[in-house]
Amino acid sequence: MYNRKIVPVNFEVPEKYETDMFLLTPLNVNDLIQDYEAVMVSVTHLKGLMDQSDWPEGLTIEDNLIDLGWHQREFSLGHSFAYAVREREKKTYLGCCYIYPSDNSKFDAQVHYWIREDKEPDIHETILGDLLRDWIRTTWPFKNVEFPGRG
Repeated sequence: MYNRKIVPVNFEVPEKYETDMFLLTPLNVNDLIQDYEAVMVSVTHLKGLMDQSDWPEGLTIEDNLIDLGWHQREFSLGHSFAYAVREREKKTYLGCCYIYPSDNSKFDAQVHYWIREDKEPDIHETILGDLLRDWIRTTWPFKNVEFPGRG
């Protein structure tokens, strides 16, 4: 767990972010089945994407439940923020977006995101990345945000 809030106490953390294509809502344990299925069909795509060289290889559904509980708790504490990414119209579970504190003192936060491998991640991740950059810049209280591995 991270040990400090990454947003000011008076900042109202968004409970959702909705665009023409996507709906982002806080990731929680109720997303277990959809999240685990999305991760499992995306193992090749996800390996190395999240700065964890072997994740999600060997991930069990129990491990994923623990991860989701951790994300849910971190969100409630304001230490990090994880969102489930869904298609706006169909509500199909597509992937996740994570806002973490940065280890690099030049940045206030870092953002990771992914789209499941069977939903054209090259196209959707480019669109999602552009939308996230705008959302972070216009809504969140960060001055400098890094998007590791995303240029």
